[in-house]
Amino acid sequence: MSPGRRLKRVVERFDRLQRGHRWLGFPLAVVKKFHDDDAGSLAALVAYYGFFSLFPLLLVFVTVLGIVLHGHPGLEHRILDSALARFPVIGKDLRVHGLSGNGVALGIGVGGSLWGGLGVINAMQDAMETVWDVPETKRLSYVRSSVRAFVMLVLMGSAIVATTILSGVATGVSGHGFVAPLAGIAVAAMVNVALFVFAFRVLTVRRLRPRDVFPGAVVAGLVFLVLQALGGYYIGHQLKGAGETYGTFAVVIGLLSWLYLQAQVSLLAAEVNVVRVEGLWPRRLVAGLATEGDGRGADRVVDLREEESVRT
Repeated sequence: MSPGRRLKRVVERFDRLQRGHRWLGFPLAVVKKFHDDDAGSLAALVAYYGFFSLFPLLLVFVTVLGIVLHGHPGLEHRILDSALARFPVIGKDLRVHGLSGNGVALGIGVGGSLWGGLGVINAMQDAMETVWDVPETKRLSYVRSSVRAFVMLVLMGSAIVATTILSGVATGVSGHGFVAPLAGIAVAAMVNVALFVFAFRVLTVRRLRPRDVFPGAVVAGLVFLVLQALGGYYIGHQLKGAGETYGTFAVVIGLLSWLYLQAQVSLLAAEVNVVRVEGLWPRRLVAGLATEGDGRGADRVVDLREEESVRT
């Protein structure tokens, strides 16, 4: 038997195995749906806007801290020695000039953060409509989409800041055994899951129940918590003592990678919900007769296209 034929038989055997076992067939169906939707490109667009919204947001953060901490030199000194001082662009100025509040900087930061943040939410809306196969004629208008994006930006930004603080406090608490850190991590995980349940429902026009998006929200929320902890460790420990050029380069690449990875995880978690709700599994991996999941997926696409053609 030739190597090519032997390989084909192995692949066919694995294909039969994954179609007969949910624990294997379901994740493979999710990955296939992720690939069919070209979700990696959608995640890259989300990461692009996220990266450009991050530095104006840091400018706002530093300005607000300068106003709030005015007259508290001890607390200001602790913040200047934290991971914040190792961020590119703002880190060097923080070490030299310290924290200061400036109305012009605050205005520029708010404007830049809104521009980038709205871009992130709009990109996520388009991505969610794509993974749920929502026709263009059913999607929100530009004005309604922008209003919803602004509301989502405020809510999600507040929740992300809260979970970041909770995870940072949990990893930094000492002298209280394991109770305080575990409690902080548990609360941060619950906030993350609740945030993704809300986001997965609101970012698409599809009418979804909380239980429809809960499995994907759990996956995204827990992975996001891990990524937050890894990001804080990377900035706070791995770059400690690094040179200015290397440190800046490492943080920029690290931030881009972190944002892109988180966007991919979010869309992959959304695909978990789609495959589960629509029953798009098992999926065939080799040429041959389509499985039940393939048939449901094809029928769903045809129905959506016919409905869109009627509307136009």
